[in-house]
Amino acid sequence: MTMMKTELPAAGEKLGRYTALRVENLPEMSGTLVLLRHENGARHAHVAREDDNLAFGVTFPTVPKDSTGVAHILEHTVLMGSQKYPVADPFFAMIPRSLNTFMNAMTSNDWTTYPFSTRNEQDYFNLLSVYLDATFFPLMRYESFRQDGHRFEFETPDDPTTPLKLQGVVYNEMKGAMASPGSVMWRAFGKALYPDLTYAQNSGGAPEHIPNLTYEGLRAFHAAHYHPSNAFFYSYGNQDLRRVLNAIEEHVMSQFQPQELDVSIPDQASFSAPRREEITYPGSDTERGGQVLLAWKLGYSSNPDVNLRWSVLSDVLLGNPAAPLTRPLIESGVGSALADLSGYRDSFREGAFAVGLKGLSTAGEGGRGKADEVETLVLNTLQDIATQGIDPALIEASLHQFEIQQKEVSNAGYPYALQVMFRLLGPWLYGGDPVTGLRLDAELARLRADLRAGQVFEPMIRRELLDNPHRVTLVVTPDPQLAARTEQAEKELVARLSKDFTDEDRARIVQESLNLKALQGQDSNPDVLPTLSLADVPAKVARPEYTTEQAGRALVGRVPQPTGGLSYLDVQVKLPDVPADLLDILPLYAFAVTRSGAAGQDYVHLARRIEAVTGGIGASVSVGTAPDDLNSNRLALTFSGKALARNATELVNVLHDVIARPEFDAERLRQLLEQRLAGMKASVVQSGNAYADRLASAQISPSAALDERLGGLTALATLKGIVEGAEGQAGDLNARLNDLLGKFGRVTELLLRGQPLLCLTALPEDIGLDLTSITQEFHGDAPVGRPQPGLAGRTPQARTTDSPVAFNAAAYQTVPYTHPDSPALLVLSRLLRSNYLLKEIREKGGAYGAAASFDTRSGTFSYSSYRDPNIARTYQTYRDARQYLNTELTERDLTEAILGASKTLDPLTSPDTIGRMRFYGDQAGYTPEVQEAYKARLLKVTLDDLKRVMDTYLTPEKAAYALVAGKDPNEDTKDLGLNWDVREI
Repeated sequence: MTMMKTELPAAGEKLGRYTALRVENLPEMSGTLVLLRHENGARHAHVAREDDNLAFGVTFPTVPKDSTGVAHILEHTVLMGSQKYPVADPFFAMIPRSLNTFMNAMTSNDWTTYPFSTRNEQDYFNLLSVYLDATFFPLMRYESFRQDGHRFEFETPDDPTTPLKLQGVVYNEMKGAMASPGSVMWRAFGKALYPDLTYAQNSGGAPEHIPNLTYEGLRAFHAAHYHPSNAFFYSYGNQDLRRVLNAIEEHVMSQFQPQELDVSIPDQASFSAPRREEITYPGSDTERGGQVLLAWKLGYSSNPDVNLRWSVLSDVLLGNPAAPLTRPLIESGVGSALADLSGYRDSFREGAFAVGLKGLSTAGEGGRGKADEVETLVLNTLQDIATQGIDPALIEASLHQFEIQQKEVSNAGYPYALQVMFRLLGPWLYGGDPVTGLRLDAELARLRADLRAGQVFEPMIRRELLDNPHRVTLVVTPDPQLAARTEQAEKELVARLSKDFTDEDRARIVQESLNLKALQGQDSNPDVLPTLSLADVPAKVARPEYTTEQAGRALVGRVPQPTGGLSYLDVQVKLPDVPADLLDILPLYAFAVTRSGAAGQDYVHLARRIEAVTGGIGASVSVGTAPDDLNSNRLALTFSGKALARNATELVNVLHDVIARPEFDAERLRQLLEQRLAGMKASVVQSGNAYADRLASAQISPSAALDERLGGLTALATLKGIVEGAEGQAGDLNARLNDLLGKFGRVTELLLRGQPLLCLTALPEDIGLDLTSITQEFHGDAPVGRPQPGLAGRTPQARTTDSPVAFNAAAYQTVPYTHPDSPALLVLSRLLRSNYLLKEIREKGGAYGAAASFDTRSGTFSYSSYRDPNIARTYQTYRDARQYLNTELTERDLTEAILGASKTLDPLTSPDTIGRMRFYGDQAGYTPEVQEAYKARLLKVTLDDLKRVMDTYLTPEKAAYALVAGKDPNEDTKDLGLNWDVREI
């Protein structure tokens, strides 16, 4: 066992000008929490754990009084140069100079946070210095405010006779965000439920209000809010607490005096009667695009008993398909899925519970009738639950889920170190006890005692929902004309704000544009920033121990790991040759199979069984590529689950039944397909860059073509055709469902003829779990299939949807993983992203994001932009990338690109993931020897290599193009010679 690097203080002990207020043992996570306070009022929470992923965060309560986006724009602007690091963009400049496992900044309703994590100690203190200087001593240049906030700019920046327009990174980001029904609902949610508080404002910024923010207002907001007296610091990991505190003291605390700032949020006065709010978003799906949500204001989210009980009740009511509130709503047929934001929310000072339906028709009476119908359905169902009572088994199953959450330590999806931070922040920022965010022993004991004494949740439903007049019904409807009206309103806003402009004003705008362009064109001196060297890149990859055994057709890997008492089981089945008519069905099968019935149990009973004995199960379909051959692809269906060790046998039984004896019925399948369709439609505007990237890559890569059919816009079109019928002919849904059921049966047969690879990760004493019930179900000797999808013609593909901004992609086929040029392509992607695309497309072009990426396994190299106001300009930027390589690049530029590339080869792992990654990697040919050889070649990449691979693989004639936008792009790009195949999504 690793020894902690520092002795922790005792409660009451002084550490410089800090006092340790409290030291709390955290047995569930094998850690210790130290809460400290500085003389100037700053608060600090340190979580000491034997974890080499070190984390930091500083969080400021920010309470905007308007919707100009001041907190959001400030978050961007402080990261654009500081006193100690006066470079153009130290935040983005540090990404390639670091081996971080996470770097970001986020603005929420009433706080802004700046977190990072890294496994390298020197990197930790490098990033700490940059983050502290950025937040407390930013330059906040006027030009930075104009670049990332908002600005007037002529269409030709130096020509005042051309049309005037509004620009800005945040401005364009929020234009894109407010085209999403989920984002529109979130903003309306806070405003409707807390109309007198800061939550009524759009903290991200409403596009029509952003131009009201002044540079002076931005600076004043920083001076008031970004002060140690208003700061909550966080540190985590196996590190020296005193060294962290000393660094903060020297860099920040010594420069400030205590300051009083009232960022308190009062109580929202309760409503005397329920209210209804109707809102619209730019959308054309009047048949299925509506949502109705009922929302209630509850008690203080900082109260641990309130928080726990509402978290449990929300899970009981809505946590799985068989839950007593979810099931009647879905089976009613009124909507297709639960509305966005359904569930308990503790992200407001006073918590909220919400539930509703989406997938509603808004034709005819504009959704008002549906609102009445959903209101009645929700309230009557809640009344029935309160009257009939809740099955104690459902409550126990939910408490079982909380036990798993308390015990699980996982970096899957998000660093655990930062999961801990956000759990702390919940109660801490609202004046509660931060310990209750991490351990709930006392609250769970009180809840269990109250449950033994009588009903707990039924009175809560009556008192806080049914009899609570502080309720809002949100009616969200698509408006096909709203996008055009919004665009016209923007033009009118520009005209109104500029109607009194003099020639001097126009000359000033031209000069400011030239000043900004000059600043953007300046070469900063990156040497002032701290950095790492190539010696810091780990040469080896993880080699966790595991054993293998052959069990009939199955290969079983067993990985002993310190999992904290959980067992993880993955069953990856390499499929035989898949008939053409089943290929597009695989993702639908994977979605439905764990949400339907099995082994004589309908979906209701199976869902309750899964909730009671596991931490959840899932299924997914994936494409694998051999390390030495881009045309050697395979398809796999993977089933995964986790459980407490005491329930591991039950986990095996559940997975066995789902894999070998699934049962589907037409009505449940209809519900599931409608839910999936609603989710995929909503994701297009949020993740248009990923869809465009897939669509471009599918034109040139066999594995990408498969991936696009399984999860891209082609998959969406397939699903839409099943649910809604082919365009122009609705047809018979029941016939389509019956056809799909027949295909599902064939997929199950195909699956059981596949080649299974099972991986069990558990504590050493639990690793001998009997898996025979699963392994014995696989039979036959069918070889693993080698799908060879036909590539679409290389025609630029445009897909139009309800979005005021674009997502632009270009892709190129290159080489497999073991090819000597692959590492150079990976390094090139990092160099172009950090040094070229972000500057040209984000800073100068106003897009929210831009990237170059290289998939080392599929061999696809791609460019993409996110929430981009430009189309032609962006594609020209892609084409000009080669010219950038002719500029005076330095060895420092190369080193940083190699550092950035190396991070993609060293993903953050944890006991639940490290073994399965090694086991499945070895079986696919990506052994430690192969991966370490790749790393060795990566460290030897030269600048000449970058030019050579670009000239070899990334030439214009080899490019494939795709985009997602709100309009036909052909007029914009005619000068580029791009002739787009345009289709509506």
